[in-house]
Amino acid sequence: MTDRPADTSQPLSALAVEDQGLCRAAFAATANAHAPYSRFSVGAALVTASGTVFQGANLENASYGLSICAEAAALVAANNASDRAVTAIAVTGHSAGSRRDTAAIVTPCGRCRQMIAEFAALSDTDIRVLCCAGDLSRVLATSIDALLPHAFGRSSLTAG
Repeated sequence: MTDRPADTSQPLSALAVEDQGLCRAAFAATANAHAPYSRFSVGAALVTASGTVFQGANLENASYGLSICAEAAALVAANNASDRAVTAIAVTGHSAGSRRDTAAIVTPCGRCRQMIAEFAALSDTDIRVLCCAGDLSRVLATSIDALLPHAFGRSSLTAG
């Protein structure tokens, strides 16, 4: 078992105003979540180089594997608008019950980290990732390269 890294989260108020707004947009997106099985609503909001904000919420399915994560929903919305130059994404979530601490930081799952890394490769940028507590009390500001070092991507598929 490895040690967990030190908590480097900060209060929402310590972020730039634009990042605070992105975190709030992610929180607002949780209202659109369909989470009847986990009862854990997740919201994501991303901003592109054009300044456009796209939101997504998780959409659960009885066969769990067909569920859609909030981050994936936001990325698909940006893709469908042909606005793929993502510069930052915020994610947050909260339980409908009391099973999880609302001050706990929410991070993208492995699948979503891979999807964010693919978008980072499209625009040749290290996307900022704002991992927010469910109550927006704290935010871990990081990057996709830090969350998914040595990502598998297009260059992994081409011969040397």
